[in-house]
Amino acid sequence: MQIQVNSDNHIESSIRLEEWVRTTVESTLDRYEEDLTRIEVHIRDENGDKPGPHDIRCQMEARPKGHQPISVTHKADTLDQAVDGAAVKLDHALEHLFGKLRSKRPGMAAVDSVQGEESENPDALLQEEFLEKDQALHS
Repeated sequence: MQIQVNSDNHIESSIRLEEWVRTTVESTLDRYEEDLTRIEVHIRDENGDKPGPHDIRCQMEARPKGHQPISVTHKADTLDQAVDGAAVKLDHALEHLFGKLRSKRPGMAAVDSVQGEESENPDALLQEEFLEKDQALHS
């Protein structure tokens, strides 16, 4: 997964900033590494040199293999909060996308609906029902 970091004129780009953003994105989205080709990160100071609340904006666009890009945006007071917030939003968006894809696969809908709970074997239930009816007929 390739991570590209872009910033505007008001946020000083540096190798340290880019490495920090990459590390944050990788640690949040590492479970999707095989499913994504690239993530673009755009960091911008909305108000330029003027201070103001929620003026740091981070937009992240993920490119899932074989699917349309997914884009999220998070605004915050600090660069850390903006990047972390966007990474979390992108994680949720990707979970939603891949969750929908898993549920569309044959046989996976039942597994997803149980969500980790142990389900009973349907054949065993049918066999139990058959034996009960058979026993009632012969009694």
